[in-house]
Amino acid sequence: MHMNILESWQFWALLSAAFAALTAIFAKVGVADINADFATLLRTIVILLALSLIVWSTHQFQSLHEISGKTLLFLTLSGLATGASWLCYFRALKLGNASQVAPLDKLSVVLVAIFGVLFLSEHLSAGNWIGIILVATGALLLAT
Repeated sequence: MHMNILESWQFWALLSAAFAALTAIFAKVGVADINADFATLLRTIVILLALSLIVWSTHQFQSLHEISGKTLLFLTLSGLATGASWLCYFRALKLGNASQVAPLDKLSVVLVAIFGVLFLSEHLSAGNWIGIILVATGALLLAT
């Protein structure tokens, strides 16, 4: 049984990591001569335009009437958290080195694991917890 790589969550997660790394490098250069919040606004406009084009060209628009209130609430909260994260990230990049900001930002990996256990009833093995500790330690060592 051969799985299509485009259907693999691991493929998309690694691609996300690669783009996130490029984001840090591009953003560090881009934010050098402008206000960090304005840089975040410009970035957000680019994202909005690009995603609109993708959704439009692939006919993926959905009626808001098809979406539950719970879904809308949590996507709204996610959007607000994303915006806050981006504002903080660009401010950190403006003030610090990308090679230090990005690893500290990746403590989100540790927090996601902890929040997943606390709020989503996810279960982590002893090996998973060791990995979380190693990720946290590595991020803190890289950020210093």
